[in-house]
Amino acid sequence: MKINLFDDSTWISLRPLTFTRPVADLRVGILTIAGKWNYYSNNTVGFSTAGYLSVKYPLLTDADTFVNGSVCPDPELYAAVWQLRNGEVLKKEGLILAFKTNAGEHLTLEEASQLRPVAYTLNFTRIVFPEDIFKYNDAELRRDFTLLTAGRTSSAISSTNTVLGDNIFVEEGAEAECATFNTLTGPIYLGKDTQVWEGSNIRGSFALCEGSQLKMGSKIYGQTTVGPFSRVGGEINNAVIWGYSSKGHEGYLGNAVMGQWCNIGADSNNSNLKNNYAEVKLWDYENERFRATGLQFCGLIMGDHAKCGINTMFNTGTVVGVSANIFGAGYPRNFVPDFAWGGAHRFEVYGLKKMFETSEKVFERRGLEFNEIERNILSYIFEITSVYRRF
Repeated sequence: MKINLFDDSTWISLRPLTFTRPVADLRVGILTIAGKWNYYSNNTVGFSTAGYLSVKYPLLTDADTFVNGSVCPDPELYAAVWQLRNGEVLKKEGLILAFKTNAGEHLTLEEASQLRPVAYTLNFTRIVFPEDIFKYNDAELRRDFTLLTAGRTSSAISSTNTVLGDNIFVEEGAEAECATFNTLTGPIYLGKDTQVWEGSNIRGSFALCEGSQLKMGSKIYGQTTVGPFSRVGGEINNAVIWGYSSKGHEGYLGNAVMGQWCNIGADSNNSNLKNNYAEVKLWDYENERFRATGLQFCGLIMGDHAKCGINTMFNTGTVVGVSANIFGAGYPRNFVPDFAWGGAHRFEVYGLKKMFETSEKVFERRGLEFNEIERNILSYIFEITSVYRRF
């Protein structure tokens, strides 16, 4: 079975995180949603997404099965998708979960909804809003841990570490010295070639993905994922960092999602609880107003390429757009638009030329090329987000 993962309305409601990727490329747990479907199907998956993203995230032209990219797989759901016959659509309460067509045939969602319906009655995890990523991260991390480690033997960990419980899995090349791992509260996964530096204290559930580092004295409170090739330190609680990002110094990050190619300056903090303990609201791009989340704990949502200077203070429920650059004293506003440059004192437009110059240097440090594909995606985002930059 070859799968294309399609975007539905959640591609809008998950902004700014989905300005730069299909919904299925979001990380929740250890893997991205696409990575989960890839693991179940044992096949490379494709993406049915916005045109400006399709060069980077191509469609599989010979796929016969289309799956909702906002839905995380589990054995029961995967079995239901596998059993679909040509011309059938799997639905739950009107939501299209998957449909099957002739290989190479590409239907719109409206056309797919007219196919022969098959009802799905079980529960599943669906990512609809940015806060759902940290909200469901613990459950998905535990599920991914089981998926990735079943039938395998963990590599050894140095005797200088203290490990409580035995629910830890160490991939080849991972290193840790003089750290504390508490797996009594949840599983701990150390990916390939990761490093945990001395004095770090970690409570599960926790995943440190390939090539990432925890700096000395890091404090990880669990339900947290650090994506690949990132470097983090300080205090982190119930946060998901997509990858290729840095939070390398002291400061608190909690109930948060941090995109790719981001950097948080030293001693920066986010609030995750209002002083009056009221429900937290987050900026909604589609409706251009703040949306009630139903959560009492909700911190920072940061889009790709966003950065902040030292001692930045993020208020409860702050959304930072793609390529925003924040610095200066005081609390910046609760919504920092994409390609904004400044802080509480004032904002101006962060021009593409200046942003590209920085990105070239950032990519070069990781041995990667900031290529024309990346430039075109960011240029398009710059244009479509201009409506929010009312400085």
